[in-house]
Amino acid sequence: MPSIDESKPFIPLNIAVLTVSDTRSPADDKSGTTLADRLTGAGHKLGAREIVTDDVDAIRAVLKKWIADAGIDVVITTGGTGFTGRDVTPEAVEPLFEKRMDGFSIAFHMLSHAKIGTSAIQSRATAGTAGSTFIFCLPGSPGACRDGWDGILAHQLDYRTRPCNFVEIMPRLDEHLRRPKAKGASA
Repeated sequence: MPSIDESKPFIPLNIAVLTVSDTRSPADDKSGTTLADRLTGAGHKLGAREIVTDDVDAIRAVLKKWIADAGIDVVITTGGTGFTGRDVTPEAVEPLFEKRMDGFSIAFHMLSHAKIGTSAIQSRATAGTAGSTFIFCLPGSPGACRDGWDGILAHQLDYRTRPCNFVEIMPRLDEHLRRPKAKGASA
């Protein structure tokens, strides 16, 4: 199990929350509120928060804006990860990934299975990186958002977590974009 190294400082991140839903408004966005409350309660900053419809172009437009924003470290989406015709979050987000994080999906499904059993297979939770931004896509229920935050993200987004965490590698996420090509390289 992870542990906290109290000798290290807490580093607050700017985390954006995107709710993907055809029916939610700011007044009844329980999943987005759950994430916003948990991340700010942990000491992070809510860098941005929006609601978009279950539409590939609408989802990508917000994500591209946040990926390009140096002030956003992490994006967490909620909603649109199921199997119905309108559930398109993975289709919208995964093509933006430079690197997929298959372990996140596995860890989320293990946590979810322990709580809701085989119904966990009805989620297509996914994660990856784009530029220097971590992106995590959670299901649209407040319970799934609590599980994803409390069981995985709260630990991995805390610099003090040992044996390792995402914060310590953030400065190197975009090193491939900053590194000049070697002379004679063709890629």
